[in-house]
Amino acid sequence: MASRRFFIKNLALGILGSGFIGQKISAGLANQPGQERAGKGESAKLLIKNPDHPQPANFDRLPLSWYKATVKRLKERVGERGIKAVVLQNPWNIIYFTGLFHSSTERPFYAVIPVEEDALYWYHPGLDRDLVSTWWSTENEYYFDYLHAEGGHPEKGQVATGKTVDLFEWLLNGLKKRGFGDKVIGIDAELPPSRLQKAKNVLPQARFEDISEICLRMRMVKTPEEIALIQRAMNYFSQIHAFARDYILERGTDATDFEVAEAAQQYGVNLIMKDIKRDGRPHSAVGITVSISCRTGVATAYPHPNQFFHKKIERGDALQVAGVVRIGGYGGELYRYFQIAPWDKHREKLWEVVTECVHIQERESRAGRTCAEVAAKIHQYQVKMGVNRYIYHRPAHGQGMEGHQAPWLALGDQTVLEEGMTFSVEPGLYDPENGFGYNPSDCLLVTREKGILMSSVPYTKEWMFLKL
Repeated sequence: MASRRFFIKNLALGILGSGFIGQKISAGLANQPGQERAGKGESAKLLIKNPDHPQPANFDRLPLSWYKATVKRLKERVGERGIKAVVLQNPWNIIYFTGLFHSSTERPFYAVIPVEEDALYWYHPGLDRDLVSTWWSTENEYYFDYLHAEGGHPEKGQVATGKTVDLFEWLLNGLKKRGFGDKVIGIDAELPPSRLQKAKNVLPQARFEDISEICLRMRMVKTPEEIALIQRAMNYFSQIHAFARDYILERGTDATDFEVAEAAQQYGVNLIMKDIKRDGRPHSAVGITVSISCRTGVATAYPHPNQFFHKKIERGDALQVAGVVRIGGYGGELYRYFQIAPWDKHREKLWEVVTECVHIQERESRAGRTCAEVAAKIHQYQVKMGVNRYIYHRPAHGQGMEGHQAPWLALGDQTVLEEGMTFSVEPGLYDPENGFGYNPSDCLLVTREKGILMSSVPYTKEWMFLKL
């Protein structure tokens, strides 16, 4: 158990305390991006050096060559079904296959990939015209904005309040113009009847096939380059957690959970961004997320609480530091579930069951097992230990750019685990009656032999049982 008294007596945490917010943070680079010490505290010394961790990336985003190779793999898969053109409309598929990071709103955005050509055509909103034209683009067409009026292009000096353009029909006419009017077209969605009718009206000889499952399966199994970026993000995230633990020990019951989260988030942003090459223009510093939360006390007793977190840390509280960190779109969750002294045997038991379930998932998550089999092992242990009344959800979900991603570590998911899949680690237990809960998370990489926890933050009482 870590003691605040020992911490304050032996440490000089110049960057911590109530004056932290707004201060400049600097730290020297170590051997790899994301592998430097977290401030001046002791927590970084407790981080685990796991020899199974993949080598972290030394790049900030995947190169264009990776995206072109991934599109080639997609073409090979859909080509087996006679598909001649691919239409991507799901923003995560667009980012994954083309590398064009963009904001998703109500505005339709399409990428068209001819299977037998080395080309990429865009149909997109006008506000993104500079992003598209400066990235991988053979040709692009855009509408002014949503809703688009026929003939309305104020940026070209054409102000019109004409007929509202149906932007799906606009896309269909674009496909006809490019010679796909009588071809098999793959689209990453199941078209509803209304759109199928429009397709029949505009392209009566074409046939549309849903390729969303092909796209998702490719995103589910990460390549070595994706895994390297995830590892880099998780290295940074481990340092952020070390900072947060130091901050809690130093500030103790003077701090709120909100303060801890804000301090850790600012530390994390500065830690990461000083390593990111950027010039302020599009296509650099993309896909970066540094989102840190902290909740203490009764708020930990609910899996998805709906209240704002702003509470003083108190002795006896359960406390969670959580969040997501991504670089170039890749990273994952990392949560730790603290207990502030004093505690009783009931809390200690639930904490121990949660921690053992983490290790069950780690041991059982090897290629060839099904999601349901791994989930069952965890739930069976929970029931065996008599804590079933505190179970609220499945043990984990797949992780990807969008956060939650198939497959699901759930009793009803018969998906077979494959090397390169990544999962959260969330066998949480919750006791609303007694006002506490413990929910971990991590990014777990499936390998042939076992799952690898990609963070370096310990699952130990030394790390999480604190005396303030």
